[in-house]
Amino acid sequence: MSMQQTISPVDGSVYVERPYAETRHIDAVFDRAVKAQISWALTTLEQRAEYCHRFCDALLRHADEIGLEISWSMGRPISQTPNEVRSCAERARFMIDEAPAGLAAYDPGPKPGFKRYIKRIPLGVVFVIAPWNYPLLTTVNSVIPAIMAGNAVVLKHAAQTQLCAERFAQAFEEAGLPEGVFQYLHISGATAEQLVKDTRIAHINFTGSVPVGHAVQRAAADRFISVGLELGGKDPGYVRADADLNHAVETLIDGAFFNAGQCCCGIERIYAHESVYNEFIERAVALTNTYRLGDPIRQDTNLGPVVSAKAAGFIRGQVDEAIGQGARALIDPASFAANKTGTPYLAPQILVDVDHSMRVMSEETFGPIVGIMKVKNDAQAIELMNDSVYGLTAAIFSRDLAAAETIGDQLETGTVFLNRCDALDPALPWVGVKDTGRGHTLSRWGFETLTRPKSYHLKLAE
Repeated sequence: MSMQQTISPVDGSVYVERPYAETRHIDAVFDRAVKAQISWALTTLEQRAEYCHRFCDALLRHADEIGLEISWSMGRPISQTPNEVRSCAERARFMIDEAPAGLAAYDPGPKPGFKRYIKRIPLGVVFVIAPWNYPLLTTVNSVIPAIMAGNAVVLKHAAQTQLCAERFAQAFEEAGLPEGVFQYLHISGATAEQLVKDTRIAHINFTGSVPVGHAVQRAAADRFISVGLELGGKDPGYVRADADLNHAVETLIDGAFFNAGQCCCGIERIYAHESVYNEFIERAVALTNTYRLGDPIRQDTNLGPVVSAKAAGFIRGQVDEAIGQGARALIDPASFAANKTGTPYLAPQILVDVDHSMRVMSEETFGPIVGIMKVKNDAQAIELMNDSVYGLTAAIFSRDLAAAETIGDQLETGTVFLNRCDALDPALPWVGVKDTGRGHTLSRWGFETLTRPKSYHLKLAE
């Protein structure tokens, strides 16, 4: 029997393995989902909310266990992973409470002799393909809104964090959710791609790499269904001359290195005004050298390994190539004892004398590496921030709100931050442009992608 394995970056061991679902099981899952969704769509919002709040309660009861599983599965320090469980529950509760606004019927106004309105109707079965880097938070973005909207959900989680799918199922079971409304499958990426063509699926939400996103889009091309794609990023930060430098350094370095830089909205490139560039660099290097790279199961570790030795090799390759092209590395990897070539343990790095001809400034790195460039003014910063195939978020650091809003209006991005980065507010839609994908999740607008409008045009009896 073919098995799906999670190889832990902590020590290279097989942390968990599960058999891949067979065709008969896959068919049974989707048949159950179709049947369950018909009944689920007839429930009230209040009933759905009750189940989903109980789901949150169940997740929180197991927060420490889930946090430990995430640390072993993908390497984030144990001091940080339980917080993802709590944040997941908070985000879920926000979307539960936002559902009445997001799903409210629309009245276009009076028309003599008629009653007219538009309802938001569930699509049917939603197929969610989730990534490993934030295995709960990325998953909940679509799962809870889909269920609140009256859909059934089938989840395929990344092999690296397959236990998270089981934890979602466990929490929904403890919540008493009707059978078939939420299910999961342990399947390969190739099988998931084929399933996109299954006529029982009404919507796909994929979070992951750009190449796989294109593959999902191609697989769905012959079907008239909606596809949400949350893909890559190369998110920039801009430090203006008037920025609070201490705050900018602390926030941007955390935005670059938290979760070992494995975040689609992590900071991967920084542009600093020439008047503060040298001081910013000096402070950024000093802060980076305080990071503690090591075993993520230790409470004193604040920088764990990247997800695999292969990923670390790719990241090291980007850095070495940039240095060969004239970049300078300001952090000595030897000062991080855990840093070892051929392993997932990778020291953080700051690169200067970089430019956009280097892959490290144009291609997604997904690791604890950041390049920093000097700029003369806002216009140059805007030009460089927009010089990317991606467009998820952009962060501006300034004391001038009006200037930041003017800059933000010119940025090709889904979200503009001021004096923060690498963050998500569930009240705002999470959306990208260019190769970052299509569609959006969260906020009341997130319900639009998980429903369709249905018009009622009713002539009243005379």
